[in-house]
Parts: sequence; C-alpha cells; structure tokens
Amino acid sequence: MRRVVIDLRSTSAAFRLPDAAAERMRVEGPSGWDVVVIGEDNDALDGAPHGPGPEALACVAEAEVYFGWGMPAPLFHAAQQLRWVQSALAGTGALLAIPELRDGPCLFTNAAGIYGPPIGEHVLAGVLHLTRALDVADALRAERRWDQAAFGTAASRVREIGELRVLVVGTGGLGAEIGARFAALGAEVTGLRRTPSKGRPPGFTRVSGLDRLDEELRLSDVVVLAAALTDETRNVLDARRLALLPAGAIVANVSRGTLVDEEALIEALVSGRLRGAVLDVFAREPLASESPLWQLRQVVLTPHVSGVSPRRLWDRLTALFVSNWHAYVDGRPLRNLVDKAIGY
Repeated sequence: MRRVVIDLRSTSAAFRLPDAAAERMRVEGPSGWDVVVIGEDNDALDGAPHGPGPEALACVAEAEVYFGWGMPAPLFHAAQQLRWVQSALAGTGALLAIPELRDGPCLFTNAAGIYGPPIGEHVLAGVLHLTRALDVADALRAERRWDQAAFGTAASRVREIGELRVLVVGTGGLGAEIGARFAALGAEVTGLRRTPSKGRPPGFTRVSGLDRLDEELRLSDVVVLAAALTDETRNVLDARRLALLPAGAIVANVSRGTLVDEEALIEALVSGRLRGAVLDVFAREPLASESPLWQLRQVVLTPHVSGVSPRRLWDRLTALFVSNWHAYVDGRPLRNLVDKAIGY
C-alpha cells in the first residue's frame, strides 16, 4: 500500500496540527493509501531543531509522500521511496540545500500564498500602529503623561493610509494579499517582481521589474519585503537603498530576515531618518537578546508569527494538500510546484 506521512505536530502551539485537520486529510484524501500521522513533536519551528524523532524516521522509510514543516536532511535521506514532498512552509531554502532533493527527481511543493491573508493583516496593523503614532501613545501611557501636542510633531508623523505610497517587493500570493489591503484603504500600491509579465494583482497601480527598485524606493512611504529569498534578493535592502527612501518612511519585512541589512536598518531607525519598521523576521532567529531592535520604540517586533491564524490557516493548508494529493495520484500538475533552478 502506498504511504503518506503527515508530520505536523509542531512544538509551537500556534502551528500544531489539529486533530480535525488530520482527520479531514484521512477522509478527503485518495483511497487506497496508508496515512500515517506522526504523533511525536516536530521541533522544526522552535528555533533550535534537534532533528527528526524515532517515529518519523521509522515511518518515513516506506513513504512515497511526506507533508511536514519542511523536511530535515536526515529524514529525507531515510525516505528511500519518496516521490513528493509537500512543505507547510512558504519558503524553500532549507530543503533546496539538500543536494539529492535539489538535483533529483523528487517533486517539491510549498505553501506559498497560504499565509497571505493573516500576513497581509499583520503588515497593515503594524503600519497603522506607526502612522497613528500608537508607539508614541504607549510611551506617554508608561509615563502617565497627557500630551496631545506630541501627536503633531515631525517625529510622530501621523498620517492616513490613503496618503501613503506603498511599494511591495514580491507580488506573488503573499505580496498580492498585502497590497490588496493597503489599496482597499486608499493607498497607492506599486509592486516589483522578477517577472513583471506575470501580471498586476488587483489593487496595484503598476508592477515593474526588480531593476527599478532604486527609482521606486525614492517614491515610497512604505516598503514591504515579501519576496522569496534568492541570490538576487539577499540583502536587497542594503544601506545604500535604505538611504534612498524618503525621510519618515516605514520598512516592513515579513519574508526572510536576510533580505535587509539589519545593522543599516538599525542605524537608520536610531538616527530618526526612518519613521519605523514592522519586523516579523530577522537575520538570525531567535533574535539575540542584545539586539538594539528590542529597545527601539518605533519597531513593531514579533517572533516570526505574522502567519498565525489557528482556524483559517489549517483550512487552507488542508485544502492545498488534499487537492495536490489528488492531482498527484491523477498525474495532474501540482499547485505551488517549486522550480528548483530559481528557488521558488
């Protein structure tokens, strides 16, 4: 009997497979499969992975399909019959670092776009926190100080979303969801993507190639990094490009920490040239306790949780996997099939 292994019992409560989702996969998946749901904890998301447990290693040996939070190299090497990996993560870096997967015939699909709705709301909430100067309000509250004048200063820079020019770097499923939410509130939204011919998502005024990044940064009040991590996007927002942003601009990063020069960003924030930042990802995770980012009032900082949505997320992940599973059995194209040559 063909075997599928579902290994999603994350040690992180925010991303732990619910029993109802596991049962839905059993019921709605193709018939004739041995469905193994790993019961032991999966620590792939806790910031300090220790490798697969004995149950996963034993069960994956005969697996044709694996669905997990990525897939650690020891587990992949133990799966001698593996033909398809479905990752519950939107990123691809760790898996493509396994030469046998990158260069071999095993299919690899990811969860790109699945996290778009909650991450879009997260970015919008973070930018609103800064444009409505709620960081100023928090500081005044800590001092028990009533000061209306503090909200009219150049430092607080209170603005409406409708007057902002928002640049989204990466207009795939994630970037499209982010841009749509800003556009709905009246912002002028532009985008950059590797292949502009793929089209302009709803709500975007225009979409250009990454070669126009410098020009677009000069026109942007908010820049949101939503692109996949590739050689082209690594450190794409460096010190030189941060300096191109207008004074008072906001930087948001919900993709990968290494898309931005963290030290240069800190310098721009401390100097007051940037209004603030919305950061859910960092160059190293967990973020070191000595990082200055913890102390900067104008930084909305979260521990890589912008995609958390305990109910709706599992509805989308389950639907994606079940749909792909049927497509796999039928020999139809899979959704989110990763192009191993370009990395997403």
